Amino acid sequence: MANRVYNFNPGPSTLPLDVLKIVQEELLDYRGTGMSVMEISHRSAEYTEINDTAISLAKEIMGLGDDYSVIFVGGGASTQFAMIPMNFLHEGETAAYVDTGTWSTKAIKEAEKMGKVHLAASSKEGDYKFIPKIEDIKYPDDAAYLHITTNNTIKGTQYQIYPDTGNVPLIADMSSDICSRVIDFSKFSLIYAGAQKNLGPAGVTMVIIRNDLLEKRKDGLPTMLDYKTHTEKKSLFNTPPVFAVYVVKLVLEWIKNLGGLKAVQKLNRAKKDIIYALLDEYPDYFRGNVQPESRSWMNVTFRLPTENLETKFVDEAKKAGFIGLKGHRSVGGIRVSLYNAMTVEGAQKVADFMESFMKENG
Repeated sequence: MANRVYNFNPGPSTLPLDVLKIVQEELLDYRGTGMSVMEISHRSAEYTEINDTAISLAKEIMGLGDDYSVIFVGGGASTQFAMIPMNFLHEGETAAYVDTGTWSTKAIKEAEKMGKVHLAASSKEGDYKFIPKIEDIKYPDDAAYLHITTNNTIKGTQYQIYPDTGNVPLIADMSSDICSRVIDFSKFSLIYAGAQKNLGPAGVTMVIIRNDLLEKRKDGLPTMLDYKTHTEKKSLFNTPPVFAVYVVKLVLEWIKNLGGLKAVQKLNRAKKDIIYALLDEYPDYFRGNVQPESRSWMNVTFRLPTENLETKFVDEAKKAGFIGLKGHRSVGGIRVSLYNAMTVEGAQKVADFMESFMKENG
């Protein structure tokens, strides 16, 4: 479509064009109901099919069985920061956290309001430019759980391997890299992700909980903050964000039709390789922010020689149809977000723009 830009926003981010076309086609009359998806009852047969299909597709794509529950809730990942310790950090227990940047720091802050927190590892002293080595992550054998943030949108770091925690439940905020490549999701007892980067629009958070962890939750919690409320009712205790779940279902179908996570991984590898190749070829101009072994596939962050050049880069990129390349306000610089729906063509075109800009402004 001629008027579509290349959307590199870090979230809400680009959605697959094929999915948007389906939404457009079904928007006014969803499958003969005479109503939009935004108007149908969450108790209707039509929405039950949407909800059930989204749950089953999530499990299928991630290779998970019936020992996991999938729920769709509101409040973003930020609400999960509090819900997790509220449900699983019992009195007298300790929760372990790895601090790799803004979002893990926020999660730690919420957990500290609920109980004792052990800092298992941190890259703070290194300005969060790396992911701690697995062997440097230390926590009590009887920790209630170990929490990690798998990808860090602001700094541009990502776990390339995950800790093997044995009997300690491993919990992960995967908001910015869920379903972006092949991993062993069964290593995790709980996974949560705001949808607005790789799964769909803002407004819904997908939470995947292994049932043995669910059995360890506290009793007497506020109804809406108790995971069991949502798992027992399959996310239908109250009115869910119907439209957002519908789009998540379509995105999961799109992933399956691509060929699943193997196909997605191949595309994402190609995209990140295009951008990082430029950083490696011209390191004095495109100055990468993170250690190479911790580079994110989803968010490539770098600085230019001056802040004035960075401002000019963002302005000229926008005129050329490349949107959302400004780095987070807390770190500045440039950020190229390469979520699932960004095409290889988009990555190549922005790389061409980067190289052209360097030659004209070097």
